[in-house]
Amino acid sequence: MVMTVVLFVLGLVLICLGGDRLVDAAVAIANKIGIPQIVVGATIVSLGTTLPEILVSTTAAFDGSAAIAAGNAFGSIICNTALIAGLTQTIKPNPRVETAPLAWRAGLFFIVIILLDICGFMTGSFGRPAGFLLLATFVAYAVLNIVRAGAEGGGSEEDGAVEDVSLVKQLLILAVCAALLYVGANLLVDNGILIAQAIGVPERVIAVTFIALGTSLPELVTSIMSLIKGYENVGFGNILGANTLNLLAVIGIPAAVVGIPLEAQTYRMDIPLAILVMAILILPILVRKKSSRIQGILLLAIYFGYCVISFI
Repeated sequence: MVMTVVLFVLGLVLICLGGDRLVDAAVAIANKIGIPQIVVGATIVSLGTTLPEILVSTTAAFDGSAAIAAGNAFGSIICNTALIAGLTQTIKPNPRVETAPLAWRAGLFFIVIILLDICGFMTGSFGRPAGFLLLATFVAYAVLNIVRAGAEGGGSEEDGAVEDVSLVKQLLILAVCAALLYVGANLLVDNGILIAQAIGVPERVIAVTFIALGTSLPELVTSIMSLIKGYENVGFGNILGANTLNLLAVIGIPAAVVGIPLEAQTYRMDIPLAILVMAILILPILVRKKSSRIQGILLLAIYFGYCVISFI
């Protein structure tokens, strides 16, 4: 039991260290190449923090358990948006959001998730053709991010000269930090479950807490660190990018490999709820170019209600 507690604490330390340095590296990269922080958050950072979901879904597909991929992906979107973005916007609303890079990424997200919901209603699964289409969209999304990087430039949100930093060094730091987040999240979740079981916490409560939040810990830590350091747009971009990658890669890979059978709850409740919470987060920001505390409180209330319904 002592070793379990030690590993749990080690996991917490690793994700805190990884999240802290990941944010610094992301901001340094944004400053160096002259793109808004929201863009680097929606691309490089989100790829790093979404690795746990991608690895879990890919491994599950090859192990014959592809069905967990849909719950993993849509559950993460709901958690990222309603809990993590809700929490950060409640604590400190973002006073200025760069809407140009946000608009087309949000549009792509909504188009893909609505089509997936229609596909779920009509077929009850995400077949291999849908998987290949999602992966093709992922490639197009990656290319579009590279092509539009120059057009979305204009420097960071911080005034002053560009720091003399090594881009390669910062990318390596970011990769190492993403690995620390992944290892730390696994240690925290696995040993947290053992501790909860040892003190008599019911298995269903464990399922809707540790396991549900486990793969979203990197996004949570990155968003909190971004908030603490005053780089709110990095955390916000990370949420948007991670949610898009959940659709294109976390679902796309296992669907392309073996296809994903869906439970009715997925396309009747989980996907519509994911659309709702993203609409609550994104649409007011596109109109007002800033977020509000009301959005955060509403998102947290929705997440609390979702947890209660799931538990019941």
